[in-house]
Formats: sequence, C-alpha cells, structure tokens
Amino acid sequence: MLMSLAAIALGLAVLVWSADRFVDGASATARYAGMPPLLIGMVIVGFGTSAPEIVVSIISALEGNPGLALGNAYGSNIANIGLILGITAVISPIAVHSQVLRKELPILLLITLLSLALLWNGMLARTDALVLLGVFVLLMAWSIRQGLRDGADAMATDEAKELDENLMTLKQALFWLVAGLVLLIISSRILVWGAVNVAQAFGVSDLIIGLTIVAVGTSLPELASSIAAIRKNEHDLAIGNVIGSNLFNTLAVVGLAGIIHPLEVAAEVISRDFLVMGVLTLSLFVLGYGFNGRQGRINRVEGGLLLLAYGGYTSWLALGVLAAA
Repeated sequence: MLMSLAAIALGLAVLVWSADRFVDGASATARYAGMPPLLIGMVIVGFGTSAPEIVVSIISALEGNPGLALGNAYGSNIANIGLILGITAVISPIAVHSQVLRKELPILLLITLLSLALLWNGMLARTDALVLLGVFVLLMAWSIRQGLRDGADAMATDEAKELDENLMTLKQALFWLVAGLVLLIISSRILVWGAVNVAQAFGVSDLIIGLTIVAVGTSLPELASSIAAIRKNEHDLAIGNVIGSNLFNTLAVVGLAGIIHPLEVAAEVISRDFLVMGVLTLSLFVLGYGFNGRQGRINRVEGGLLLLAYGGYTSWLALGVLAAA
C-alpha cells in the first residue's frame, strides 16, 4: 500500500512538472515555426494543459481500466471550473475580454450536452467515441481558422506577452518538447499503477479514484497556469486554459479512451457526475459570457460559490464511498 501511495505522489509530481515543460517547449517550437500567438494559445496550450489527462486516460484504457479514464476526464472538468477557477477568482476577480472565448463558452456547453446524449444509454461505444473525435477535429479546424483570422484578440495579446517572458532557443524548445512528452508517459504509467492498486486495496471503483485523486492531480497544471496568468493581469489566459482543457477532455480524452476500450457507463456518472459537470459548465457560460452589455467576469463571491460547489461534490463522493463500505 505504501508503495502504491508513493507511486501516486511521485507520478503526480513528475506529471505536473513535465506537463509544464512540455507546454513551454511546444509553445516555443510553434512560435519558431511562425504560428500566431492566438493559435498557440487556443491549440498548443489547450492540448498541452490536457496532456496529463490524455496520457493517463490512454494508458488506463489500454490496461483495461476505462472507468479511471472516464473519471479522470469528467473529474478534471469539474475540478477545472469548481476548484481551479474558484481559487483563481477568490485570489483576483477574472474578467473576460476575448471575443474568441465568448464564442468558445457556448460551444463548450453544447459539447457537454452532446456528450450527455451519447452516454445516455449507459454505453460509450466506439461509434460514440468516433462522433466525439469527429467533433474534436471540426473544433480544431475552427480554432485554427479563428487563430489565423483574429490576430488582434485580447487573448492573443496575453499569449504573446507570455511567450516573450519564456524565451527559449529552438534547441531548448525541441528538447523540452520531447523530454516533457517522455516524462509525461512514464509518470502517467506510474500514476495509473498506483491509483489502480489503491482503488483495489480500499475496495472503491477506479471511477471514484479517477474523479478525485487523479482528476485533481492532472488539473494542477491548469491551477498553476491560471494563478500565474491572473497575477500578471492576463485574465483571458486564466479562463482560456480552463475552457480549452475542458473541450479537450470532453472530446479527445473521452473519445480516445472509448476507441481503445468501449465501456459501460455507470448510472451514477449520469445522475451525479454529469449533473455536477453540466451545472458548473452552465454557470461558467452565464458568468463568463456576459449579457445585456455586461462584461463577462467571475468575482470573488462567485469564485467562493464555485469552491463551495466543488466541496459539496467531493463530500457527495465521500458519503457514497462510506455508504458502500
């Protein structure tokens, strides 16, 4: 048991560090390739901050633990909004200036509803996974078009500033791109091994482990980047990290896991986890979009409410585990 807990701690620590290095290397490499800052922020950083979830879920599915993959994806989405944005907004209110982000918010809400429709029958079949991946490809095409067209967007300014503060030579960028990816894979393998062993030892499902320990751990890169962004007054990057990560998780992470290992979706995923994720996603849309000329923003009180919602959800999970014991 101690070795399994140590594997989780070590796996998460290396995972978070390597994900950060991977994002820095990928962003710098993309800039050397002439990619616009907005496109880097929407695609490269969006993919990079979801890299831990993607790698963990692929390894989980390959090893026959698809519940861990599903829990990781949806648990990360819940943590990103309730925990990450909650903490960030309590530190400093978040204002949404980017028109691109205002377009992504309703897209995130619609994709969440699409996922619910696909999983409503209690199965994530390969055809469902193909639909998710197909929508993901279309979303990437749209993101590339937006990134090439809306070069003067507020998010592009924030991303350009961030890139200027993290200058790397091309050789350094390529090194961290490759080294970060290799370490991501190794640390994810260690993390999955430890998580599965702990779940078996305590008699809880790998879904619960994925929704809690693994989800929070793989969301730490978003927490670090969002807090750093808000301290630099880069509000659009702070919320953009979360929106991009949730889009990648819902489409790519779940889609890849479903292609590798179709799975039966437990009833509580729909009635509990999807309910919470849907309500939080709707809350993010209402707060971040802005209506009737009001600028989208999340103030400290609203951030505190997001944290309370996440605390209530975690308590709900804990009570469920205790009741089943």
